[in-house]
Amino acid sequence: MLPPNKPAPAPDSHHRYSARFPWGHYIEAYQEKLHFGQLLSLFLTIPLSRKIRTHMNKKTSSNDDDDLFRQMMSDVKPLSDKKSAKQRIPPNKPCLSPKPRISHTQNTATSLVPREHVPEIAPEEFLFFTRGGLQHRRLRQLKRGDLRPEARLDLHGCTLEEAATLLAGFLNNAQNNNQRCVCIIHGKGHRSAGGRPVLKAQVNQWLRDIPSVLAFSSAQTRDGGVGALYVLLRCR
Repeated sequence: MLPPNKPAPAPDSHHRYSARFPWGHYIEAYQEKLHFGQLLSLFLTIPLSRKIRTHMNKKTSSNDDDDLFRQMMSDVKPLSDKKSAKQRIPPNKPCLSPKPRISHTQNTATSLVPREHVPEIAPEEFLFFTRGGLQHRRLRQLKRGDLRPEARLDLHGCTLEEAATLLAGFLNNAQNNNQRCVCIIHGKGHRSAGGRPVLKAQVNQWLRDIPSVLAFSSAQTRDGGVGALYVLLRCR
């Protein structure tokens, strides 16, 4: 009820607010300038709107569902990390074919035979050969004679067949003894038929065909000059 000292609101005013809005009574009380206590008591008597009641019902229902789910899952134990972790399968590694191993007969000079056709060379021609991959410093040392020969073979006066046998055995023995640098004396061939260095040309070709020979170079004058070769061998 409104205070007695205040005139009653017009019927159309009450109808205007309370019929259109759920808070119509609140607006009417505000217009009548009620004090706080009267305004609060009036607010508590106003029924909640349909939307607010629906929202509260949904929230209560959601809370009930959460409580029910927690009760149902209370006895469930999580899996251990070892079981739940996915087993990683290592990626397939590409199959690499093993490096071909050079057999004893392939790596050494066991089957040297004289060749019918070899490149012609001059008696004073400087010979040099390398398979590549060697350091330039190493090759300079070989040319200058800084790598002192650990063994020497003199083929002067030998036939081609004899020279082939001696050279094969000499290189095999040097590699078995882990000798890296050797010297082979083949001569310049000034006394050969036609003035062509036959033995020098054959030795030049033989050494190129032997996998254990990494490089060779004509020697310094003190070791025979262009009539001899410094030969660098592969480690066994």
